[in-house]
Amino acid sequence: MSDGLKDDRIDESVLALLYLNICERPRFGAARAWKSLNWDAMNRLHESDLISDPVSKAKSVYLTDEGLARAEAACQRLFRDET
Repeated sequence: MSDGLKDDRIDESVLALLYLNICERPRFGAARAWKSLNWDAMNRLHESDLISDPVSKAKSVYLTDEGLARAEAACQRLFRDET
């Protein structure tokens, strides 16, 4: 990544994504979350032609040219250190 990104915003966003992926909530203690990203969101990104099909044995997806441009813009908009 590039310098100037706010780690606290990134960490908060990752926590929010983990919250979306909670798969188990025991009566006591912490909840358990899948490490992968939300499948509904991944499918919507694929249907919008921003990433390759997320339903495969691969543990990663390809970003299309438009997907990469939009991902970079979103990263800069959401996480840029403005100080």
